[in-house]
Amino acid sequence: MVAAVARAVVTPDRKRVERVPILAVDPQARTVTVERTADTELQGRYSLWFGAGTGHMRVGEVLGTTDTTVTRRIIAIDAGDPTNARRGRWGGWFYLTPGELDVPVEDVDVPTPNGPAPAWVVRADDPEAPWAVLVHGRGVTRAETIRALPVFRAAGYSVLLASWRNDGVAPRSVDGRYGLGSTEWEDVDAALRWVAGEGASSVVLMGWSMGGAVVLQTLLRSSSAHLVDGVVLESPVVDWHAVLKSQGQLLRLPKAVRKVAQWVLRAPVLHRVAGLRAPVDLRELDMVARADELHVPILLLHSDDDGFVPSSASHDLARARPDLVRLEVQHTARHTKLWNHDADWFDARILAWLTEVVQHQGAARAS
Repeated sequence: MVAAVARAVVTPDRKRVERVPILAVDPQARTVTVERTADTELQGRYSLWFGAGTGHMRVGEVLGTTDTTVTRRIIAIDAGDPTNARRGRWGGWFYLTPGELDVPVEDVDVPTPNGPAPAWVVRADDPEAPWAVLVHGRGVTRAETIRALPVFRAAGYSVLLASWRNDGVAPRSVDGRYGLGSTEWEDVDAALRWVAGEGASSVVLMGWSMGGAVVLQTLLRSSSAHLVDGVVLESPVVDWHAVLKSQGQLLRLPKAVRKVAQWVLRAPVLHRVAGLRAPVDLRELDMVARADELHVPILLLHSDDDGFVPSSASHDLARARPDLVRLEVQHTARHTKLWNHDADWFDARILAWLTEVVQHQGAARAS
């Protein structure tokens, strides 16, 4: 059991499982009825994949509920025929490509240690504009980050939407395993070097979920970290111990199993049981314990009902570094769905922080 748990922590999903029962689709009324869960009953805009990922629809307002079902408005059916779909996958990323936002998009390749990683670039009108590098989370792709593109555009940023190893878009690592931030940061480091080559002298990094852990490791390890003037984190992994404890409790794993699995990940030789090329020490990824090493302003966005990555570590980090960290909390937005639940709330907080903190700091540094 210990080996299986250790492997599960660092192994990318080969297949995205469609777990949400689709109970009815009415193309004429533009409605879909699905099983009621904490995620599917939330107001807002979401994606629903079906047909083993070949079909995609976007859904909006909740039109009605029962004890077990939710009926929602269909905003658009982008691919596939949902009338025969029986199960789907509920998701927070809403846009599939940046072009849907009617912005000028470039396809570029960022040279990384494993090979060229595809990225989207959306440039500001001002060639001297600061840059934002957007970093997606575990088990998804760069499309997850498109939701933040409008607010960074509104603030005058050029934006790079990055891919990273083992995400199904960027090149695979040698071992094909997650480093939980301990290896993936190298790809964000490469993205920083790329934007530096485009003339960037001020960069904001933004990461979702595990992408938050990747961003924080980039901040500590990258030789280009001096370019970073601020960090935005949405539903971030700040401390893997908190995440694995929460997930272990949900799965009813004995505490000893979880502890030994973490030891296996970091132990010489034994880490190979998990398929890792090199050990992963979760203690090095605990940013609450390493809070004194942070050196740029951080905006933390988290929902207290996250359901996957507990917000407790975000609260702990905010308490540890009140001089740098601004924590903005939702209570019913779940994991990485703060934009979906309330886009106005999401955009307003990022825009205010960019204006009041990052751009003010950049102006002070320039003077």
